[in-house]
Amino acid sequence: MQRIYKKLLSLAEHQHAKKFLALVAFTESSFFPIPPDVMVVPMVLAKPSNWWRIALTCTLFSVIGGVAAYFIGLLLFETAAMPLIQFYGYQNNVSEFNEMYQNWGGWAVFLAGLTPFPYKIITIASGMAQLNLALFIGLSVLSRGLRFFVVSFLLYYFGDKIRDLLEKYFGIITIVTGCCLLVIYFWLKSFSN
Repeated sequence: MQRIYKKLLSLAEHQHAKKFLALVAFTESSFFPIPPDVMVVPMVLAKPSNWWRIALTCTLFSVIGGVAAYFIGLLLFETAAMPLIQFYGYQNNVSEFNEMYQNWGGWAVFLAGLTPFPYKIITIASGMAQLNLALFIGLSVLSRGLRFFVVSFLLYYFGDKIRDLLEKYFGIITIVTGCCLLVIYFWLKSFSN
């Protein structure tokens, strides 16, 4: 795993880094074990003015890969998804997501998509649960976009100074951001009723 991590860091400096980022974001949504953040951080620090392009690439390909994994969960759960889940030892994560899904409905996709929770579990389990595809895509775009755009912007704005903070508190930062957005959403919604 450490070798793959180091290889991804080196690919972040490659002249075709954005293509590699797209590939990693796509595959991480269904089977690849390492999140694309590993490439996003050094890419934004190397070319801060490209922060939004890097975030957009990562978001789009993460969601496209998520849709592919959704269909794996929907159509190939027993033959492809379950062996993959067992290979990574994510059985408990599937149970956690299903419980979150029972409590929060589709918003579980949004909340889990913000966090270090394995996105591949969200995508596969959403297909398995037959979550409305349009809702799944919309919430994935929101959560993944928020995650990658916030991280990229913070790196652009603060530079290398924020790198350690992001790496140490990433989960907490994204959960707090997501919760704040949910509170704002429900607060605004209460005024429209």
